[in-house]
Amino acid sequence: MKHFLALVACLLMFGLMPSTSQAASPDSASTEALLLELTKAKLSKVKPILEQLEQSGAETMLPIFSVMLEGQLYYEKANRSNLLQVQKIDGETVHTSMSTGDQVETFSKSKIKKIRVNNQLRIFLRGAIARIQISAADPVERESAIMSLIGKLDKTTVEAIRARQATETDENVLAAMALAGAMFDVTALKDTDERLAAVAILDGRLESDVRNKLQALADGDKDPVIAAAAQEALDGIQSKIEWYGFVDQLFFGLSLGSVLLLAAIGLAITFGVMGVINMAHGEMIMLGAYTTYVVQLLMPNSIDLSIWVAIPAAFVVSGLFGIAIERGVIRFLHGRPLETLLATFGISLILQQLVRTVFSPLNRQVDTPTWMSGSWEINPVLSLTLNRLYILAFALIVFFALMLVLKKTNLGLNVRAVSQNRAMAKAMGIRTDRVDALTFGLGSGIAGIAGVALSQLTNVGPNLGQAYIIDSFMVVVFGGVGNLLGTLVAAFSLGVANKFLEPVTGSVLASILILVFIILFIQKRPKGLFPQKGRAAE
Repeated sequence: MKHFLALVACLLMFGLMPSTSQAASPDSASTEALLLELTKAKLSKVKPILEQLEQSGAETMLPIFSVMLEGQLYYEKANRSNLLQVQKIDGETVHTSMSTGDQVETFSKSKIKKIRVNNQLRIFLRGAIARIQISAADPVERESAIMSLIGKLDKTTVEAIRARQATETDENVLAAMALAGAMFDVTALKDTDERLAAVAILDGRLESDVRNKLQALADGDKDPVIAAAAQEALDGIQSKIEWYGFVDQLFFGLSLGSVLLLAAIGLAITFGVMGVINMAHGEMIMLGAYTTYVVQLLMPNSIDLSIWVAIPAAFVVSGLFGIAIERGVIRFLHGRPLETLLATFGISLILQQLVRTVFSPLNRQVDTPTWMSGSWEINPVLSLTLNRLYILAFALIVFFALMLVLKKTNLGLNVRAVSQNRAMAKAMGIRTDRVDALTFGLGSGIAGIAGVALSQLTNVGPNLGQAYIIDSFMVVVFGGVGNLLGTLVAAFSLGVANKFLEPVTGSVLASILILVFIILFIQKRPKGLFPQKGRAAE
């Protein structure tokens, strides 16, 4: 064994057995030399060096190209081979070694120098990064890289894509590759049939680069056959865009409807059971929104979880305020709707001033959790914002949970009994005053939950609830007083109608037209879309 080890050592010493590092040395040495040259070259000479680096380093160049594109690539003056990424993180300058990826001691500005880039180099770097990513292991990254090249294809890039196409197996990536090839062929080729085949591939695609290419062909191509085919493809794409525009408006209408549903559903309960016109209902929404703000102040490092704490907290806070209002004011005014309206209006002013005193009159920003941020991109012309999508689902969950409570619990049974015949319910031993308090608290608590939802869509301020109180009453009256199903239908109907009218008439006139419609509607159907029947109608 000792003799064998001695023989290996001798072979290594005299170069008869190449080591692993020696085998890799030509490429690494070439890359290091090019990087060193990059630090010395003038701006006009940088692009050829980057082209060589792309060919020699391929995927290993991706971090350097990305950092250079961001304008963060520096080198140490005393040691030009020491490349650094210099960036600001939380207001502090951080230096990271490009060779190891580790954070290093911060150099003074006089000891480092930036590798400059201009627009021409940025264009090249974006293309080079995409070309490198075409060979990435993740098919999603490959597809994204190809789609990022669609608007800036050249012969070299298309050849690289087609070379990769022979070994590609993912269907989405293959479709992106076919699209890239068609985008290039439709202008580069001369044969009409081949160009028509390329137009056929572009037909139905919604990307803006594809539409721009087809528009250019339809407006100015010398071949009338190609121009006609491009125009036909554009017409088909425009029809798709109009359809997705309709879907987008419908989504925003449903989103507004979900907010109206959350805001009105609590009012529908109190108005339907107790016959109370609660002008302080908007302030219950406001209290729920401010509860969300306070919860985030208490959980600054757990914003993603704070929303789950805020929902029950807002329900409890607004619900307790509602019970206090009912026990302190409303129960003394039963059967006197005008006095109840004036009293609750006064309470709303008191609550607004209380919030101004505690939190100041300025609006407060509530952070959106990361899982609710961004949008769900369905295609290039249609994306649904996640916060509105979650609020729509949340509103439906709250609605059906409330229906379950009213149908399956003792509280729900008592609420329905009181709403149908208060005197008979009292004669049967139901504590109507307790039911009133719990009903008012339940309605106010749901309004608080609506405030949590609204805090994710707009700023939180003392006048937040006032913007929704009139709309809430319109929903309740339109749907039918005390009918939850009517509230659901009315909320979504008014939300969708509002969003479809706004682009034509403007937001103010749209609201006026809807109000006029409801006034005319209740002239014909005073009890709303779904009037209560039997004793409840009395």
